[in-house]
Amino acid sequence: MTSTILPHQSDQLFLTDAGLETWLVFEKGFDMPCFAAYPLAQQEVGRAAFKEYFAPIFELARQNGTGFLLDTYTWRANPDWGQELGHDLDHLRHVNCQAVQDAKELRRTLGHGLNVLINGIIGPRGDGYDPKSIMTIEEAQAYHGFQVGVLAHAGVDMISALTLTNVPEAVGVANAVAELGVPCVISFTVETDGRLPTGEMLQDAITQVDTAATTKPAYYMVNCAHPDHFRTMIPEGSDWAQRIGGVRANASRMSHAELDCCETLDDGDPVELGAQYAQLRQLLPGMRVVGGCCGTDHRHLAQICAALTR
Repeated sequence: MTSTILPHQSDQLFLTDAGLETWLVFEKGFDMPCFAAYPLAQQEVGRAAFKEYFAPIFELARQNGTGFLLDTYTWRANPDWGQELGHDLDHLRHVNCQAVQDAKELRRTLGHGLNVLINGIIGPRGDGYDPKSIMTIEEAQAYHGFQVGVLAHAGVDMISALTLTNVPEAVGVANAVAELGVPCVISFTVETDGRLPTGEMLQDAITQVDTAATTKPAYYMVNCAHPDHFRTMIPEGSDWAQRIGGVRANASRMSHAELDCCETLDDGDPVELGAQYAQLRQLLPGMRVVGGCCGTDHRHLAQICAALTR
């Protein structure tokens, strides 16, 4: 069991990165089948791009006195997406291990003087926007257990599941991580109506996972949705909202369906997004982790920091 102090155990604000995949596609022009970043790590040009992307975020954390939650590039590095990309389990085991080592190297070379946690990232088994089929809790635990096990044994400080769309998968992930004694974070995505893609209210999803999981997640997050999509779903002073420890919002107000069809990047308004994070903090007293998702980059992170640290 790690003795690392996690964001929800600290008064320190923690910064994450932003929309890595959208930055790689729209700003750097990489071809990324299945929206998977991990294959780029096998190329020198890809590794150079990762460093170019992360270096300014380390500096933002340093300038603003925040911690830094350093994600691995493994959101798509699970068995089904790996098979889609032609990669077997041995290759995926190597990829996930290498991602942790790469994160540790970035921490060593760029993180001097910063509180940097290595955050092992997993994504949904299916599409992050449209769950065509839903596993049972037991199926999800068995499925995600492979990647969770590799990341844990490679030495991450914590594991976060991003862009989850349904409750049983979230419970399965939480149970798989709990078996290894590693802190777990569950991050749901929501549609423009503030509900999960499967229709559950965010409040109900969090309550159901806390009830069903063998060990409650350390905290919850919301990612890949604009603040306007879920802000009104969080009553001020609600007990369940205290379980939300972080937000990684989209820059765009577009729906998931619209984003799927978008051929140009909608990067929204960085200043406005920063102000919306300040509003969210009034509703989410436990919000210690902030960053971005689709369409966001270093500009948005800078405005979020400015709004929350001034």
